[in-house]
Amino acid sequence: MRKDIHPENYRLVAFKDMSNEDVFITKSTAEAKETITVDGVEYPLVKLEISRTSHPYYTGKTKLVDTAGRIDKFKNKYKKFKKEEKKAE
Repeated sequence: MRKDIHPENYRLVAFKDMSNEDVFITKSTAEAKETITVDGVEYPLVKLEISRTSHPYYTGKTKLVDTAGRIDKFKNKYKKFKKEEKKAE
């Protein structure tokens, strides 16, 4: 095998789904500014908006909770175009 081809910061990292507080630990090179203690061991923490435990595809639920308000921002941004079309008719 070739030497020095693997990243040096490959380590165990805790990922936390902020929508349902689920935490899972896996190896990653993701940068983290915070830490979390799980079962007495401290891990770097990466916060996620959505993961396998909250995504509708994996959970079978059709409703998706929009925590950042992006859907509302999109609807408000393009609402004016829809009104102009109705006035022209």
